[in-house]
Amino acid sequence: MLTKKRFAVARRARRRVGSLAAMGFVLALALFPYRAFASGDEIAEGAHALGNALPFWSVAPFAGLLLSIAIFPLVKPHWWEKHLFKVSIFWSLLFFVPFLIAFGAKPAFFELIEIVLLDYLPFIILLWGLFAVSGGIVLRGDLAGTPKVNLLMLLIGTLLASWVGTTGASMLLIRPMLRANAHRKKKAHIVVFFIFLVSNMGGCLTPVGDPPLFLGFLRGVPFFWTMRLLPLLLFNAAVLLAVFFFMDTRLYKKELRESGEPAKTGERVPLSLAGAHNLIFIAVIVGSVILSGITSTHPSFYDENLGVLFGVPVYDGVILPYNSVLQMALIVLAGIFSIVTTKSELRKENLFTWGPIKEVAHLFIGIFITMIPALALLNAHGAELGLTRPWQFFWATGALSSFLDNAPTYLVFMTTAGSLGAAEGLMTAAGLIAPKLLLAVSAGAVFMGANTYIGNAPNFMVRSIAEENGVKMPSFFGYMGWSLCFLVPLFLLDTLIFF
Repeated sequence: MLTKKRFAVARRARRRVGSLAAMGFVLALALFPYRAFASGDEIAEGAHALGNALPFWSVAPFAGLLLSIAIFPLVKPHWWEKHLFKVSIFWSLLFFVPFLIAFGAKPAFFELIEIVLLDYLPFIILLWGLFAVSGGIVLRGDLAGTPKVNLLMLLIGTLLASWVGTTGASMLLIRPMLRANAHRKKKAHIVVFFIFLVSNMGGCLTPVGDPPLFLGFLRGVPFFWTMRLLPLLLFNAAVLLAVFFFMDTRLYKKELRESGEPAKTGERVPLSLAGAHNLIFIAVIVGSVILSGITSTHPSFYDENLGVLFGVPVYDGVILPYNSVLQMALIVLAGIFSIVTTKSELRKENLFTWGPIKEVAHLFIGIFITMIPALALLNAHGAELGLTRPWQFFWATGALSSFLDNAPTYLVFMTTAGSLGAAEGLMTAAGLIAPKLLLAVSAGAVFMGANTYIGNAPNFMVRSIAEENGVKMPSFFGYMGWSLCFLVPLFLLDTLIFF
C-alpha cells in the first residue's frame, strides 16, 4: 500500500510538472506573437535587427532560469542537484520553441548554433581545461589559515589574475586556500572575498585577465592600455583586503577563545608543490588564448578585404574560425596530457571530482541560450540609453555584466562610447573613444562581474568547489547580500573618485 501511495504521489507530481510545462509553452507563445517579430530577411541583417524584432518580455525564460538558480537550491536542494540540467533545458526550450515557431527554422537555428558553437563551446572548454589542469597541482605544507596567511593568498591571487586570467588564478588558488582553512569553523567569508578579488577585480590589468578586455584588445585597444586601471585596482583591493583582514581577524580570535588554543593543522610539513609540471599546461592554455588573439588578424586566418575570419562552415552563415579551433584543440590536449601524466593520488589529495565543472556546464548552456534575446535587445537599444558620462557607462556596463555575459556587454557599451564622436582619444574598431569612457566600460565589466554568482565564469565554479569541500556558501540571493554590503558602497566611492 505504501508503494502504491508513493507511486500515486509521484504520478500526480509528474502530471503537475507536465501541466506547468504545457502552460509555460502556451504562455510563451502568447508572449511571442508572430506580428511582434521581424521576417527572416530582417534577421539576416544581424543582432541589431533581431533586437528590434524581439519583444522585451522575451527575456522571461532567462529571468526564470536565474530565479530557479536562486530559489531551488534553497527550497529543494536535493531535487535541484539531481535535476538542475533538466531545469536548464526546460527554460532553454521555453525560449527556443516559440522562437522557432515565430521566426522559422533558419534564423532560429542560426542563433542557437552561433551562441552554442562560437560562445558556449570555447567558454566551457577553457573552464574544463583550467579545472582539469589545476586539479593536479597540490600545495603541501604548513599553510595555516591565519588572517595574515589568508590576506597574503588573496593578495597573490589578485596580482596573478591579470596574467593567467581570473579563471586560471581562481582554479590555482582556491583549493590551497580551502585546505589552509580546513580547520576553521567559519570560512564562507574567505571564499566570498576570494570571488570578489581573485575571480573578478584582479583580472583588470591585461587582456589576458578577463574576456571583455580581450575582446577590446582584438578591436584595437593596446595590450598594456588597461594598465591604466591600476590605481582603481589598488584602491579597491586595499579597501576590500582591509575589510577582510578586520573581519577574518575577529572571527579567528573568537575561534581561538572558544577552543582555548591555536587551531592545529597536523604534522609540520615544509611547503612544497606536487604536480608542478601542470604549470606548463596552464601556460599552454593561457598561450592558446593569446595565440587566438594574435592569429585573429593574421592573413593566414583573416581576410582583410572582407573583414572575416577563415573557418569551417557549420550552418548557413555560421563559421567556426580556424583560430578558435586551434585554441580549443590546444586546451583539450593540455587537459588530456594533464590527466594522463598526473598521479591519481594527487587529485585524490586535492579532493578533486568532476562535479563542479559538470554543474557549471549544465547551468551555463541554459544561461547562454536564454540570454540570446537579452543580448540582442541590448545590442539594438544600448545606444538609446542616453549614456554620455563615464559614471553612466560604469554603472550601465556593470549592472548588466552582473547578470549577462560581461564580454558582449562590454562590446555593446564600447561601441556606444565610440558612437559619441569624441574629439580626441583612443582609436579602435568601434571608433574614437574618450579614454575615461573606455576605462569606465572596462572597470564596469570586470569589477561588477563580482556582484552575482553568474556575473563571471569562475564565480560559480569557485562556489561549487567550496561547497564540495564542505563550506556552507551563501545562496544566490545571500551572495548578492554580501555584494550589496561590500561592493556597491565601494563602487559608489569609485564613482566619486574616478568617474
